Amino acid sequence: MGTLEGQTALVTGATRGIGAGIAAWLQAEGATVVGTATSEGGAEQLTSKLGTPGQVLDAGSADSVQSLLKSLNDAALMPSILVNNAGITRDTLLLRMKDHDWHAVMQANLYGAFALTRGCVRGMMKARHGRIINLTSIVGFMGNAGQANYAVTKAGIVGFTKSVAREFAPRGITVNAVAPGFIDTDMTRGLSEAQREALSDQIPTGRLGAVADIAAAVGFLAGPDAAYITGQTLHVNGGMLME
Repeated sequence: MGTLEGQTALVTGATRGIGAGIAAWLQAEGATVVGTATSEGGAEQLTSKLGTPGQVLDAGSADSVQSLLKSLNDAALMPSILVNNAGITRDTLLLRMKDHDWHAVMQANLYGAFALTRGCVRGMMKARHGRIINLTSIVGFMGNAGQANYAVTKAGIVGFTKSVAREFAPRGITVNAVAPGFIDTDMTRGLSEAQREALSDQIPTGRLGAVADIAAAVGFLAGPDAAYITGQTLHVNGGMLME
C-alpha cells in the first residue's frame, strides 16, 4: 500500500514537465490524482493518463478557478493534497517589459495559488488534515535578468506559504514550498548546448536536475513523514543556491 492511499491530490499544470512528474509520483504512492491543463485537449490527455477527469484551468481567471472547484466538488474529488504548480513566464528585460507582461504573470502565478488554496482548504479544515505544496523557484531567491515579473511571483509564493502555514497549522494542515533549480525539461532543452553547459558549470553537482528530483520532494512533503514540517521551503537545486 502506498503512503498516500486514500488521499486525493490536485496537481495544477500537470500535462508536462514538473507537473506531470509530480502527478505520476503521487499516483504511484497511492493517491487519486486530478490534473489540470490549459486546454480541453490537454484535459482529455490527463483523463486518459490518470484515470480521473482532467480539468481545464486558467489559473489567472477567477471564473476558471470557480468552475474547477465546482467540478471537483460535484465529482467528490475535493483534494486533501493541493499542489500549486501551474504558472507562466513572460520573460523580457525590464525596460522592454509591457504592463500586460507584468500583470499576466502576477495574476496566473500569485492569484492562482491564492484562489485555489482558499477554495480547497475548507474541506481540509473540516477533515483536520491536509497538505498544500506550492512550487516556487530558485529565481525567487537569486533573481534572474529578464525575469523580474516571474521572480517577484516566486518570492511572493514563499511569503504566502509562510503566512497560510501559520493560519492552518492548528487544523492539521501543513503548507510548504519546493524551490526547483534548473531542471531538465522542455524549457531547458530548448537552450543551446553551450548554454546548458554554462548552467551546469554553476551547479556543484555538475548537472541539471531531473523532474523526478522535484517530484520526490513534493511526494515527501505530501506524505505522513512530513507531518511536523510546515512553512518551509525545500530547495532542490544541486547546490546552486545554499541557504
